[in-house]
Amino acid sequence: MPEPHVVTVEIRGQRYPIRSSLDTQYVTGLAVYVDEKMRAASESAPSGDSLRLAVLAALNIADECFRAREEDSAQRAGVTQRAQALERMLDLALADAEPLARAASSH
Repeated sequence: MPEPHVVTVEIRGQRYPIRSSLDTQYVTGLAVYVDEKMRAASESAPSGDSLRLAVLAALNIADECFRAREEDSAQRAGVTQRAQALERMLDLALADAEPLARAASSH
């Protein structure tokens, strides 16, 4: 893992030095995303203070995260079901082919 370094980001006009071993562009992208969420929260609650806006933004980001996890879980379940169905089909095909293979080898 790369050595930690300081990336200075700006969120809602405030500069924050972030110590991270992550790629600078990635950290900057995270900050831009949080800033966008904070701005969206300020549009829905224009009289909110910074802490209130941060909590609203955090809840929106957590909601996105949870929905993505659920979607990922559902996709994995679908892949598992398809793999099990293919396995059953293969088992049936092999079971059907076994008598043919025995008959061919006995000739």
